[in-house]
Amino acid sequence: MRTRLFATAALAATSLFLSATAQRPGSETTNVFTPEMKFFDHPDPRIAEYEQSQRSGTPVRQIGAVELSPDGKKLAWLVASEPTAAGGGRNGRGRSGMQLHISEALAPSPTEPAITAGEGCSSSAPRWSPNGQTLAFVATCADGQPQLWLRAADGAVKQLTHIKGTLTSPTWAPDGSSIAFLYVENATRSAGALAAMKPPAGIVGQDGVEIQWAAAADAHTGNLSILTPKTLHAYEFDWAPDAKHIAFIASNPPGENTWWIAQMYTAPTGQPDAAKSILNPVTAGGSLHGLQIAVPRYSPDGKNIAFIGGLMSDQGSTGGDIYLMSADGSGLQNLTPGRKDTPVYLGWADPDHILFSAYQSGKTHLGVLGTNKTEVLQLWTAPQSVASGRAAASFSFSTTAKIAAFVSAGPEQAPEVYIGTTHGANAVTHLNANATKPTTKTLSMEWDNEGYHVQGWLTLPENYDPAKKYPMIVSVHGGPSAQVGPSFGGAGAGLYAHLGYFYFTANPRGSFGQGEAFVQANRKDFGYGDLRDILKGIDTVEKQYSVDNHRLGLTGWSYGGFMSMFAITQTHRFRAAVAGAGISNWQSYYGENSIDQWMVPFFGASVYDAPEAYAKSSAINFIKNVETPELILVGDRDGECPAPQSYEMWHALKALGKKTELVVYPNEGHGFSNPLHTQDRTARTIAWFEDNMK
Repeated sequence: MRTRLFATAALAATSLFLSATAQRPGSETTNVFTPEMKFFDHPDPRIAEYEQSQRSGTPVRQIGAVELSPDGKKLAWLVASEPTAAGGGRNGRGRSGMQLHISEALAPSPTEPAITAGEGCSSSAPRWSPNGQTLAFVATCADGQPQLWLRAADGAVKQLTHIKGTLTSPTWAPDGSSIAFLYVENATRSAGALAAMKPPAGIVGQDGVEIQWAAAADAHTGNLSILTPKTLHAYEFDWAPDAKHIAFIASNPPGENTWWIAQMYTAPTGQPDAAKSILNPVTAGGSLHGLQIAVPRYSPDGKNIAFIGGLMSDQGSTGGDIYLMSADGSGLQNLTPGRKDTPVYLGWADPDHILFSAYQSGKTHLGVLGTNKTEVLQLWTAPQSVASGRAAASFSFSTTAKIAAFVSAGPEQAPEVYIGTTHGANAVTHLNANATKPTTKTLSMEWDNEGYHVQGWLTLPENYDPAKKYPMIVSVHGGPSAQVGPSFGGAGAGLYAHLGYFYFTANPRGSFGQGEAFVQANRKDFGYGDLRDILKGIDTVEKQYSVDNHRLGLTGWSYGGFMSMFAITQTHRFRAAVAGAGISNWQSYYGENSIDQWMVPFFGASVYDAPEAYAKSSAINFIKNVETPELILVGDRDGECPAPQSYEMWHALKALGKKTELVVYPNEGHGFSNPLHTQDRTARTIAWFEDNMK
């Protein structure tokens, strides 16, 4: 009862930080209260020193997207207009703009004139027409409104749509007649749970609900038609080869909450109200029962649909097994049972074979799977990432040329465009051949624990000397159904390495990369088996490197924030902790968040049917065990991990006389959008570890 009171009080306090507006009769909307925040006033000067050191070298040229033409001869790709320095921006300030180019696929170069909708417009999502003559792309200009634009074979560029709202995932109809996309009419925020939630007003769950549809713009006139029922929130879609149907994944609104129980539908083109459900994972039998679905893809002959199915904690963080069924939903089968890696993305090579990517114990794997469940080709496996700009671990594939294009990077490999064939994959650009190499070394670490094989990443301190002892920051990733993969410089660990820390992040049970059974191993067990995997990983690191075991710090965001709250109630091994967007009490959380549907697959039932499962993993129930100083950070409009959860943890620690501090960032959601807040978060985190790990 007391924890419920804490949550109620916290919710009331949180409302003070929300932006409010009042409408005067006959006047424009007037802002009556804008939250202000006092920023951290003594950041560690070594942060600026590190950023300056990054700028003094040769920065990385970022590659945003790649898209092969149907014949595989041309490549549309997005390249940063200027190299990116520390902090992800141009010269360290702001985001670097992306420029759209068309190049020869096997020798892309950004020296060709950029394709643009006009001065000051940013481009994204290039998509070739089925005949390869026209390139569609999304452009956002001064008004901030994304629109579809077309670049013809003669170089002429024209605007196709004139909509108001969000526009994502453009996809040409196979007959070239139209371009479909995901669309929220008159949207006030990005669809999904990461963006800041609207301040509550009116009837919650009814007023102001925004629904995402699949819409299509006529390729000649731009006239808009809706492809999916207006009563369903659509997340993904795919055209049937004859362009007469679409398959789409959707659920009842609000869409940010119901993706976890989404179904697959088909609808005749132009008849959205004739849509019918062909797959409901909630009622499906076999290994798909109660799981999530993503990446639906029609086979080239239109007879089958392949997709990814698995236990997934976030839309867009895809992983599981590859499933196949007939286009009417019959004959469902798992093509990859028992794999020891995690398939993530797929595309059909021909009616009998599927090209797919998979996370594989710190590596990315590309393979070709037959519909007979046999992997007939292993194309490429490397400790590098794969991306095309479409989705997680996505690639662009030409069925005519039988080649794939993607962007790849690794701990010591800067991003480049790669072309994959039956003989493997190789870089075809050398944009970053002279980019400054990381000043630290990042290593893949692997260990076994309680019958599971676990992988993680360790970044060594700058100028590492084995004769010295160094503190170590342990970072836990979000999800839990996700992974920390290979990245240039080691997943943002460079700053900590510069400050003289080891930086260690693990992929414990519940993570992608070791197979679906590994992902499901922390069901009803949050904070226990995964924590033991992390602690065993720390032991493994300490046996090989000179870590000061008395100076370990713990941090994480989202699920990692939960772990940073819960772990310090289970062990005193950490000297300091920083919890970002955490969850302190799963029981009260169930009734506070905007995405409660994600919890049932992981806890087995709702909190009302199985409160003991939620209590078991709630830090608040073990709060008197805490000895570790904890800094708590959160956005005031976070719908995934609401601020009251952070208030509840902070209140308990403060009431018990423990060292703690809570910082609430105004107008921020689960993912921060204000770069000043991101900088402040970094400064406070570094200071907390420095002050408490001396």
